[in-house]
Amino acid sequence: MIDLYTWFTPNGRKVSIMLEEISMEYEVHPIAIGNGEQNDPDFLKIGPNNKIPVIVDRDNGLSLMESGVILQYLAEKSGQLAPTDEVGRWKMQEWLMFQMASVGPMLGQVHTFVRYGEGKNEEASERYLNEGKRIYRVMDKQLSDNAYFLGDDYSIVDIAVFPWVGRFDWQTIDLNDYENVKRWYLNIADRPAVKRGWKVPENDQPMPMP
Repeated sequence: MIDLYTWFTPNGRKVSIMLEEISMEYEVHPIAIGNGEQNDPDFLKIGPNNKIPVIVDRDNGLSLMESGVILQYLAEKSGQLAPTDEVGRWKMQEWLMFQMASVGPMLGQVHTFVRYGEGKNEEASERYLNEGKRIYRVMDKQLSDNAYFLGDDYSIVDIAVFPWVGRFDWQTIDLNDYENVKRWYLNIADRPAVKRGWKVPENDQPMPMP
């Protein structure tokens, strides 16, 4: 049993989608970040960085923060959705770090300046939107010859990237400009586990469709 402390953000959805994909039993503990619940002293005992998601594995009492680490832990625990050969493992690390260092932080800045701060800082809006479009071009190229980020096999890399692409509407990105990303996105969006994980915790945000 996994205790999942989360909210319906891209980083939170990574883990709920992963848990649904591997059919691992879990209990959801919503952390309403808009209300500051991530700063509660009890939550800070398991998530000292004041951020969701966090898991606690009841099998061994281990608590983990940081979505990339959690995905790798769950992949290893379940024996699913991660390559086991040396080359495959390093390619997984390469693209997972791309998500952690580029996709998440940069598209998050697009949300901040283009969506929430519209018209307040045109220079920052232009800078981060251009960087966001560059990242989409990188993804589109990788997916031009691959069904998924690591080739023919769906993996935790796809799970990590998907919820961020799932806010293309917030980013003012037209997925029709990135045909390979669009094809990949629609393929993953149709997975039953992804549909279930998107709604954790219960929320009224529809999964956007291009």
